[in-house]
Amino acid sequence: MTRRIRFLVSGRVQGVGFRAATVGAARRCGATGFVRNRADGAVEGEAQAAAAAIASFAHWLSHGPAFARVDGLEVRELPTVAGETTFDVRR
Repeated sequence: MTRRIRFLVSGRVQGVGFRAATVGAARRCGATGFVRNRADGAVEGEAQAAAAAIASFAHWLSHGPAFARVDGLEVRELPTVAGETTFDVRR
């Protein structure tokens, strides 16, 4: 079963390589989607993959890379998107 989630990560998540690390984590899980910074200092994105891969990715998001401090993670289910092939940083 494929799942798609929208995620919103708050804390010290900008200026610490969070987006680049998120791309790496998503690609290791086989996820497609995107990540981007928000003006309020949070990071948001969408990810789509097999259910187990999304669960693993969401767990990674709850901690993030070494220099990040994740204070909050919101995850919401979305409809899947057909034809998406990459996970990238968006501006």
